[in-house]
Amino acid sequence: MDIPDDIFGESLNLEDTHLNEGYQEGYETGFASGKDDGREVGLKTGFTTGEELGFYRGCIDVWNAVIRVEPSCYSARVQKKIKEMDELLSKYPILEPENESVTDIMGSLRLKFRAICATLNVKLEYNGYPKASDPNEIQF
Repeated sequence: MDIPDDIFGESLNLEDTHLNEGYQEGYETGFASGKDDGREVGLKTGFTTGEELGFYRGCIDVWNAVIRVEPSCYSARVQKKIKEMDELLSKYPILEPENESVTDIMGSLRLKFRAICATLNVKLEYNGYPKASDPNEIQF
């Protein structure tokens, strides 16, 4: 028969045992919650980024279509800026969201877009979709 060295040992360590169990349970719950929150934020960020990139792609495609139909409609300078913007868009690391260059490329895309619009004297602006909370912005 095995007799414990200290019959009160477990009672004295009860607080530490509960503390460790509570910590572990909280850690596991927080880890799962953090993954879910991270996934949600990542999806939202990815969607808005993709939406903006798609807007720029659409503008470039329209401008290039106009150039194909009427090559002299835009100056050589504007055509060069459109080509540069197209190249920037092609360089955007869509499958590498943690790539450090995404911020720089997006900033350059926005700058090029504004420069092209200003040169063409066109008021195009990417603002994303209207918010459901503002019914005045939704038009049918």
